[in-house]
Amino acid sequence: MNAQDTSAQPKPDLPLEIAHVLLIDVVGYSRLLVNEQIELLQDLNQIVRGTECFRAAETKGKLVRVSTGDGMALLFFHSPEEPVRCALEISKALQEHPHIQLRMGVHSGPVNQVTDVNDKTNIAGSGINVAQRVMDCGDAGHILLSGHIAEDLTQYRHWQPYLHDLGECEVKHGLRLHLVNLYKDNLGNPHLPDKLKRRRRWKHTSGVSVRPVITLRWPKYVLAAVLLVSAVALAISFSVFYRRGSPAVAPSSSGKAADLGLPIAEKSIAVLPFENLSEDKANAYFADGVQDEILTYLAKIADLKVISRTSVLQYKSGVARNLREIAQQLGVANVVEGSVQRSGNRVRVNAQLIDARNDAHLWAQTYDRDLADVFAIQSEIAKAIADQLQAKLSPNEKKAIEQPPTTDLAAFDLYSRAKSLLLMANFSATVDPDLQKAIELLDEAVKRDPSFFDAYCQLARAHESLYAVTGSDHTPARLALAEAALQAATRLRPDAAETHLARAQYLYYGLRDYAGALAELEIARRALPNDPRLFELTGYILRRRGQQEEGLRNLERAVELDPRNVYTLQQIAGSYQFLGRYAETIAALDRALAIMPDRVETRTTREEYYFFWKADTRPLHQTIDVILPQGPNAIVSAADDWFSCALAERDPAAAERALVALGDNACWGEGAIDLSHSFGEGLLARMTKDEARARTAFEAARAQQEKIVQAQPDYGPALCVLGLIDAALGRKDLALDEGRRAIALTPAEKDVNNGSRVLQYFAITAAWAGDKELALQQLEAGLRAPAASLMLSYGALKLFPVWDPLRGDPRFEKIVASLAPNDAKQ
Repeated sequence: MNAQDTSAQPKPDLPLEIAHVLLIDVVGYSRLLVNEQIELLQDLNQIVRGTECFRAAETKGKLVRVSTGDGMALLFFHSPEEPVRCALEISKALQEHPHIQLRMGVHSGPVNQVTDVNDKTNIAGSGINVAQRVMDCGDAGHILLSGHIAEDLTQYRHWQPYLHDLGECEVKHGLRLHLVNLYKDNLGNPHLPDKLKRRRRWKHTSGVSVRPVITLRWPKYVLAAVLLVSAVALAISFSVFYRRGSPAVAPSSSGKAADLGLPIAEKSIAVLPFENLSEDKANAYFADGVQDEILTYLAKIADLKVISRTSVLQYKSGVARNLREIAQQLGVANVVEGSVQRSGNRVRVNAQLIDARNDAHLWAQTYDRDLADVFAIQSEIAKAIADQLQAKLSPNEKKAIEQPPTTDLAAFDLYSRAKSLLLMANFSATVDPDLQKAIELLDEAVKRDPSFFDAYCQLARAHESLYAVTGSDHTPARLALAEAALQAATRLRPDAAETHLARAQYLYYGLRDYAGALAELEIARRALPNDPRLFELTGYILRRRGQQEEGLRNLERAVELDPRNVYTLQQIAGSYQFLGRYAETIAALDRALAIMPDRVETRTTREEYYFFWKADTRPLHQTIDVILPQGPNAIVSAADDWFSCALAERDPAAAERALVALGDNACWGEGAIDLSHSFGEGLLARMTKDEARARTAFEAARAQQEKIVQAQPDYGPALCVLGLIDAALGRKDLALDEGRRAIALTPAEKDVNNGSRVLQYFAITAAWAGDKELALQQLEAGLRAPAASLMLSYGALKLFPVWDPLRGDPRFEKIVASLAPNDAKQ
């Protein structure tokens, strides 16, 4: 009996769980003899039990198995990746058992565990029912996914190439399912299921029979329209209501260049991602590399305006593109489209230049040559486009376009993969592993080609990111690796603009030598006119020197060249927050949300800023309530905001759930101040007056933080956090000493942002240590610091439990009241 047809009915009050369901069915089972059926199921059981995913989930007690007669249902409860990985493992094992033909369906949804008439566990609920419908649409070899679970997987780059959208299909009881076909490396079935063809219930959404999944939405046109209208409405409402009379007007949240007041230059261009037409889908990185090199060559021409790859990357190939709309969003007059097909020792590259304002094809060319000529092809395309746009090339620009990045194709592949990882690191939930993987790829690339200049520049950047951007390895050893990569690049091309940019990044991230970094950027600017990193880095440096307004202008200039870069828009929001201008902070985040409306952490961050400004948690609470029903994975990236909301509302149950959702991630982060999961447990325990749990949690947090401080003893923010923990543990003198040393190690004149933070958080340390006078003095000093802190905002001071030791003191209450917003104080 199939699981969804069980006679055991769940009681109305049975709790629902979200399960990630893998349903497996043997194709042709009924045609087998009874003994053949028994033998086949025995073999299948052994195959399934032998998969790593099955064993891992079973060991953790997070797996439910239900026999369905001619197959089985496996219910996982940790991650939507589990059933998908298990299906691939089973598919791979079946290559040695060709007599077993399976079809599989995967879906995430609510289920009940019930007991049937034989006192055995069975499953009911829509989660299992939908999984059955999904599986029923497949043929032998198919691994079909519901649109719901596929949308979760598309958030992870490593799944995207293997997900192929089949559109909508009508199944039993008129239910319409969005189906996605999973196949990779000869696993799965790449063909369109016969049932979809035969019933003609397949709703085509493009002229292509099967296309890669980019982002799943339903119904797409309705949701897109609603989100766009909502984003614009939000931006307008905040502009009118909160900033009435303010002389500074934030740009519209629509994200279009025209709305931002940017002129559309005649010689402006965007090189969109090239389509990979190779049979080997692994060549997608190669196609990306070809497109990126053409873009990089064009960007070196001062007579052109060229949009950064981060912004054009969002317009995936293989789907219908509205070039006029794309050009408006990017603020350009022209676009380049193309494709790459690599087969054996041959490569075919097609490129075309289009005037997006009138859809006129200005130029097109197909290059069919030996694979070794691909670098020459890239150069020829860039020069042909420049000629068509009548761009003037200096001798140095012409020389730069003709210089290939490497002559080793394997090294180029490794470099292209690494560069894609680095490009998206700021948008990734797995930033540290992505950076480590990029370093491995680049190390291998320079090992193959020791003269690969660009790879050394990227390698230095990756090491610097681990050292200073994420701060996960702020050690002398990591900095030395960055310096070694920089020195290798310098030996190869000491006068190259890219060398000066790489040195500027090293001086800023590694040595905090701001003057030296700015001098290097000025040299690099002459030969890299379209590189947004120059303006972005200048903005960061000026912010840290206390020149907030000037830094903000540079970040806005970076957005002109990289208009769809959500990370830079978030940095702009941060600049407004440093200035205490919360209305403009929120408007900047609205611009980011207009580009990526489904980015959960941006949505919750927006509402969290509103809480810090107004001491009103309702918008944040409502947003979290919308996210939570989407499943446990939906809230992970915003679990820290959920935890903050729960603390402000003094809701222990919600705070506990948020801590679970956090996993091993930090419960709070502001600049270089990171408070661990264990620290969050301690905060919650203090709030609920559970002293025993608080001590245990803070002891665990101290053990973690002490290792960080030992590895980087001169890093003030890490020592600042250690002081907070020791104050929580009642070690008053030690805590105050650590806080003072942290301030001494991070002078504000050297680093405005981090210097302000350690000064501001020392007020909490003093309050927790019981020195109320010192705490109030530090609080007043912190409020005068050059960069505003969220922890010293009106909302945090009014509602966060961390300030409870000062509550009731008239001086503290007066400070809080003075920060309350009103119409005259924007």
